[in-house]
Order: sequence, then structure tokens, then C-alpha cells
Amino acid sequence: MPGVIVDCAMYRDGRRSPAPEDFSDALDEARAVGDAFLWVGMHEPTEEEFEHVSREFGLHKLAVEDALTAHQRPKLEVYDDSLFVVLKPVVYDEHADTVATGELMVFIGDSFVVTVRHGEGAALAAVRRRLEQEPEVLRHGPTAVLYAVSDAVVDHYIEVAAELQADLEELEAEVFAPVAPDTRNTAARIYGFKRQVLEFRRATSPLLQPMDRLASGTVPFVHDHARPFFRDVADHLTKANEYIEGLDRLLSDALAAHLAQMGVRQNDDMRKISAWAAMAAVPTMVAGIYGMNFDHMPELRHAWGYPGVLVVMAAACLGLHRLFKSRGWL
Repeated sequence: MPGVIVDCAMYRDGRRSPAPEDFSDALDEARAVGDAFLWVGMHEPTEEEFEHVSREFGLHKLAVEDALTAHQRPKLEVYDDSLFVVLKPVVYDEHADTVATGELMVFIGDSFVVTVRHGEGAALAAVRRRLEQEPEVLRHGPTAVLYAVSDAVVDHYIEVAAELQADLEELEAEVFAPVAPDTRNTAARIYGFKRQVLEFRRATSPLLQPMDRLASGTVPFVHDHARPFFRDVADHLTKANEYIEGLDRLLSDALAAHLAQMGVRQNDDMRKISAWAAMAAVPTMVAGIYGMNFDHMPELRHAWGYPGVLVVMAAACLGLHRLFKSRGWL
């Protein structure tokens, strides 16, 4: 199945060794040797493509269904013949400043590891190369693969959280900028950012319980000496969750500050409008009175009546302008 199986190798005593091409023969040889195991890596297999692998390795039907369906929460399931772990790798797009999640399923059993990856992120080639350069770690068998994969995924969580922290600092600078930016665009960015953080949290928060179970040493198919390593992964995962919670709180504060600033700007605009309306009301009132058709109006027979009224209106407007200016309304 070229293209679906990314890599397939047998490891003996921590080193890659030749193996039969057939899965069944390679697995039988690994079990017969005792200190060897088979690692099969697959990328988005179809039901027909995965059927042969699941049949040869004796994978549980429910776990196979989850691996094919994807869209699973991070979890740990223990079956009679295998251990099933779901991880959700997170990828940060630097060009779009967005977060995307993939899925990674790990099957661990007697002398075998099967990894099924969905999405473009979290390629395991680098993890496999690093493990092959550390035979003392790879010597621990399938447990070492599960630890290395989990550690790589969780460490990348912290890297993505740091990238989001940098984006949040730019957003905060925009919110508290002296010159008001486009408020609709800022609100949309904050809301979109919160959606990304929520998607990030869906990948990290549910994974804490499976990592604690692996660190407890009560899970079958996991080497007892791996407990400290999984505790380290759980500690890093806790740090990543704290990062995400901090981002979410800061986003909520930024949104509240943005809404408060919008309210202050609206009140300031209303004060300005009210001040200009008050200044316009004085000449309007005077002109309205003098515009009425009465015979006995003050100053109608005086030569300076008309200029005098204009001066009074201008003086009243100027006085109101100075008053509103002193109070910060203009």
C-alpha cells in the first residue's frame, strides 16, 4: 500500500533490522525473537486499506472504527490485546496566524506499534529518526515509541502556545493603541482568536488524564521503567494547559477592555454632539424669536439692533464653547 504506509520497520535490541515484507511474517519473527517489535506508520488509510493491517495485528473493532473515523477526543483505551491512544497534534500557520489540529492514533500491543495519522501536521518521520539515533531508548520497545510520540506532540503544544502569545501581544497593542483602529475588525480578531484557543484547549485538556494513567504504571503494554518519562510528559502538558488558560483569560480581558473603550468613545462622541447642539440652539432660539411677525419687537427701530443681536448670539456661542472646552466635552 504505497502512500498509505509511510514507513514499516522492525527494531531489534534498539536498532533497525531487516524484516520480511509481509506483516504477519514480520510480526511472528519479532515475537519469536523476544526483544524485537514492529512499527508500522500509516497516513489516512481507507477502510479497505486498514482492514488488512487490523486483521494481521488483531486490533479491536471499536479502536479500528475510531482510527478510521477520526474526529476523536484525546483518550486512552485498554483492550485485551492492545492499547489504543488518541492524540491531537496542533499546527500553527505563520502566514494565516491560525491553529489547525490533526489526529494521531497509536496502537500498542505484543511486539508491535501501529500509528495512524490524519491531517498534514505532526509527521512522525522526525520522531522515528530521533529514536533510531537513541538505541538505549528504543530498546524499551513499543513503550519508547509511545513516549517519544507523546513527548513530541506535547512539546509542540508549548511552541504553538508561544506563537499565540506573540500574536496576543500584537492584538493587545492594537486594542490599547492611542489612535482607535477599526473597532469591528478588532472585535472580529478577538473573537477569532478565542475560537483558536478553544480549539487548542480541546486538544490539550482531555489528554491530561491519559498521561496521568500512563505515568501511574497501571496500564498494560507499558514498561514499568517508563513511568518517570510519562510524568515528564504530563508536567509539560500541564504547563501547556496553563499557557492556554492564561491566553483565554487575557483574551477575555482584552475583549472587555475593547468593549469598555468603545463605550467611552461613544460617550465622548455623545458629549461632543450635545455640546455642538447646545451652541447651535442659542442662535436658533434668538433667530426664531426675531423671525416671528410682530409689530412691537425690541430693537426693531434701532439702527444697531440687527448687529447687536448677532454679537449677542456670537458671544453666547463663544461662551458655551469655552465652557464645554474647559470641561473636556470638546
